[in-house]
Amino acid sequence: MRGRQATTARPGKARGVPAPSGRRIVIPPGGCTGWHFHRVRLDAVVLAGTLTRVLHDSTVEVHRTGTTFVEPAGIGHIHLGHNLGTEPVVLYVTPALPEGTPFAIPTPAPTGATPSACRSHKPSYFSADPVEAT
Repeated sequence: MRGRQATTARPGKARGVPAPSGRRIVIPPGGCTGWHFHRVRLDAVVLAGTLTRVLHDSTVEVHRTGTTFVEPAGIGHIHLGHNLGTEPVVLYVTPALPEGTPFAIPTPAPTGATPSACRSHKPSYFSADPVEAT
């Protein structure tokens, strides 16, 4: 049987695998992302606070500190996130997007969305800063 033999990493000689890069997102108390979608799938970890997400089908999901969730890609997955708590919501989201690529694409509210879902559905107080995981 021909082929290459896999190499085995030996203790002390293994190369470190870099942590994935992503974005740190902060939503202050009362803040809202507005309706949007993403061009790529995002995996998120809630580092602090409680995030309330309203999905395109009016489903509401609540994510507390230490929980994870996935945001699928594409316009079929419109959603918004808001902070109903008294402390900032801090998320770590992967993957990082190439420089110049918008993190989120704003979009009108889906048909049947409740106006009270996130005040007037207008984006406010939302930052998504690129960071390297350590």
